[in-house]
Amino acid sequence: METPPLPPRVPESPQVGARAAFSRTLTEADVALFVGVTWDVNPLHTDDCYARRTRFGRRIVPGLLTASLLTHLGGLWAFMASEMSFEFLAPVFIGETVTAEAEVVEADEDRGWVRLRCRCTKAGTGEVVLKGEVIGYPGRFEA
Repeated sequence: METPPLPPRVPESPQVGARAAFSRTLTEADVALFVGVTWDVNPLHTDDCYARRTRFGRRIVPGLLTASLLTHLGGLWAFMASEMSFEFLAPVFIGETVTAEAEVVEADEDRGWVRLRCRCTKAGTGEVVLKGEVIGYPGRFEA
């Protein structure tokens, strides 16, 4: 699937059907920084010996790091989330490229909020590793 262009930095009224996507390769440094900020010291993320003996066979990227890729899209829309829900479907391993996608599925212009359907997929295989929903308020900019 071809990655759609990123949304404009200055958002207009959100339209149902608007989409955005962003891809990033998650590195050892990304995991180390995320663990340092969150103190998510789960050995599945931090200990090679431990992770090798699990069903994953190697360390996995923290699920919330994968989910946080969606915040780049929200930042471009100056989006302030009020609700988030995620379902983690498959592991992401260090060095894999993930594409985060969001689509406006509902917009209430009177109240100024939108509902986004989100997912993250592995590049190359298209395997869905996360799906979710975000509700919130896109930014408004004065001309």
